[in-house]
Amino acid sequence: MKVLENVKKWANEIAHLAVTLMAMFIALEILFGGNTVPFLPGTDVIGSVTGIVKSLGNEGLAGLIAVWVLYTIWEKK
Repeated sequence: MKVLENVKKWANEIAHLAVTLMAMFIALEILFGGNTVPFLPGTDVIGSVTGIVKSLGNEGLAGLIAVWVLYTIWEKK
């Protein structure tokens, strides 16, 4: 069971790192005016997040359920 606990701990840390990096990239895109961040050429984090939100919104009830499930999983840490 120790292995499973270690895997859960690593997965949790990776998820937190991913969310932190995503927030930082979004802030950089806003500060630099779009996807012209000097050290992130060709990236469009805001566009990607917007696309995901739009696709979930287009799914109606299924999209809302998917968001609820993801939120529930995230909050259970």
